[in-house]
Formats: sequence, structure tokens, C-alpha cells
Amino acid sequence: MYALKNKVQLIGNLGGKPEVKNTESGKKLATFSLATSESYRNANGEKVTETQWHRVIAWGKLAEIAEKYLDKGKEVAIEGKLINRSYTDKEGHKKYITEVQAHELLMLGAKATA
Repeated sequence: MYALKNKVQLIGNLGGKPEVKNTESGKKLATFSLATSESYRNANGEKVTETQWHRVIAWGKLAEIAEKYLDKGKEVAIEGKLINRSYTDKEGHKKYITEVQAHELLMLGAKATA
């Protein structure tokens, strides 16, 4: 049960091509945004779709795969854990960020035909 304490599973579409960096230690880091959407009917019977945006990070081999295969609009399934961190911006204000650190990535949707 310990592994279930911080586990996130998301299926959504990429907001853009992943940004990839090489750290000073030589590790590769990919960051990208993922949109998840839910639809429901409101009190008037109208269909309403709500979209949530998630910041996803991937390290190492997973970052290489993201860099090579992921692009804006692609549908993916992500499994990972939530990471909270903070930093101080240029104006001296403390900012807080919640990210999903991906451990697994599955590309969904139709394969492109040649």
C-alpha cells in the first residue's frame, strides 16, 4: 500500500511540444503541459466541458521518449506522483508550483498512416 500514497494517473492532450533541457549533471529533463477535460450537463441541460491544465516533468529515458515522440495535441496517459516546490521570483515574491513527475508514459490515439 505504500506505493499508493502519492500516485497520479492522467489521460489528456499535450498543450505543446515538450521543452527539453540537459542538466549540469548530464540528465535530460522534459517539461510539458497536459490538458484533461470533463463534460457534464448543467441545470439547464446544456453540455459543459471543463479543462484542467497540469504541468508534467519527465527525467532520463522518459524525457528522451517525450522529446522524440510527443507533440502538441497528442493524447497520452501519464502515471506518476505529485511534486510540490517553491521558488522566489525576480521581484522577491515566493511562488509555489505543483507538478506531476511522470514515471510512465503511454501514447494513445490513432497511429499516423503513411
